[in-house]
Amino acid sequence: MPTPSQHREQWYDRMYNNRERVHEAPIFLQRWQQSSAAVRMSQSRRIDLRYGPGAKETLDVFPGKTAGAPVLVFIHGGYWCRLDKSDHSFIAPAFTRTGACVLVPNYSLCPGVPGDEVTVPRIAMQMVAALAWTWRNVAAYGGDPNRICVVGHSAGGHLAAMMLACLWRAYGADLPENLVKSAISISGLHELESIRRTPHLQAQLNLMNEQVRKASPALLPAPEAGTLHAMVGADESAEFLRQNRLIQEAWGKERVPVCEALP
Repeated sequence: MPTPSQHREQWYDRMYNNRERVHEAPIFLQRWQQSSAAVRMSQSRRIDLRYGPGAKETLDVFPGKTAGAPVLVFIHGGYWCRLDKSDHSFIAPAFTRTGACVLVPNYSLCPGVPGDEVTVPRIAMQMVAALAWTWRNVAAYGGDPNRICVVGHSAGGHLAAMMLACLWRAYGADLPENLVKSAISISGLHELESIRRTPHLQAQLNLMNEQVRKASPALLPAPEAGTLHAMVGADESAEFLRQNRLIQEAWGKERVPVCEALP
């Protein structure tokens, strides 16, 4: 692919800089934090359970009210380099009220530090570990390991799609092939070449060509089972609208039956 011109790089920056495009963004982020803090004070929860040895390899569980509850795993966004699970506890009540068990995992943030670099493929594998932990342990918190849905926003939408495409038996012989039954990608990023071309993001992510190939859901084979619902805001940038359409074009309507731009 040709090297983009400076103008083209500026175009990518405009397309993917949501904090510039959405002037109320700081208000929204503050609201998320305040609502999440209130939820952790008021609702049954288990905070900072460890799914792996890394400092960020923890998750929060908001248990189901009865045994055998459906399980929702929510993966936060922030372009793989910002935000935290603690900013997203507000997701839980709408689902726990209806009887679901909700998990919100953390992951390491790019670029990491010298000697401990964090890449997008590394984050994807952390989410694989978090989902494997969920399947093995969620019954202790009222969840049904055979009813796992993964939902993610923005970078989290990318990771949710990656979880549906994961070859689970290659990761753990005890895991079922269809560990994730369904996924929802909200404003998801389904190919990473455009992200690699976006200067303000590439400065943090340091994406290499091989990483783009390995960690772009739209460049991977369609999952053999399960469904992904892809959603985006109709007023988002042309690139977010394209990214939303792309995953259905790549995986087909059987695997991506819903692909919508919502008001």
